[in-house]
Amino acid sequence: MKSVIITAAVLLQCVVSSGQNKTGSRINQFADLAGTVGSSRGTVALSYVHNWKLGKKQKWEAGLGARFTRGFGTKQEYTTAPAKLARGTTVPFVIVLAEQKTANWDTLTVQRPLVNSVNISANFGYNFSNNWSAGFNIDLIGFTFGRKTPAILTSNGVTKTEAVAKPAAFNVLLTGDLDYGSLNSEFFFKYKLNNRWGIRAIYQFYFSEYKTTTIKQIAPDGTGVDRFRQKGNNFGAGISYNF
Repeated sequence: MKSVIITAAVLLQCVVSSGQNKTGSRINQFADLAGTVGSSRGTVALSYVHNWKLGKKQKWEAGLGARFTRGFGTKQEYTTAPAKLARGTTVPFVIVLAEQKTANWDTLTVQRPLVNSVNISANFGYNFSNNWSAGFNIDLIGFTFGRKTPAILTSNGVTKTEAVAKPAAFNVLLTGDLDYGSLNSEFFFKYKLNNRWGIRAIYQFYFSEYKTTTIKQIAPDGTGVDRFRQKGNNFGAGISYNF
């Protein structure tokens, strides 16, 4: 096993070195480990990013990445997820500013949520100097697996027990409450310590979803709802390694 790991590391370094020789300084590749905290919740994320530097001065950069995010917490509240019930409109992008139809919301209190998501991400950045930069990233599509856990559904003041709530398995970015599943997005400032290492200050906006399996919310229009979403605002830090 040790020899396999060493061989894989050598091959990875060869691939990275080859890519740098062919493309020069117009590519920014790095791995990043980040952690964030919120109210009785937190996340840990491991990502790989491949950005292309843009413009004559190469100040801008954009690219794609792959990210694993683990979200966890205790007694977290999730509210009605389907956009047609949660918001005043389902028009993409416009939905972000639409009225919140709180009268349609029910609450699913998940006792011990644990959500593991693997997503493709879009990444953007701007380099103020050789050491300072800022950026934004957001998950686009992927899948989720995680802990099944008891939950309590509260609807019109009546509570019901859900024995086996589970994470939504599919993730896709569709804007606002049209989104499905668990998606991670970050705004950050980054400082390069040297040519290899950097540190980040992070503001995170994190979506996660749990689904009921034995009970449902019955919406005012008669729709049965089994999807419930939490939107978390978290703060944290990260450390990155440039290839």
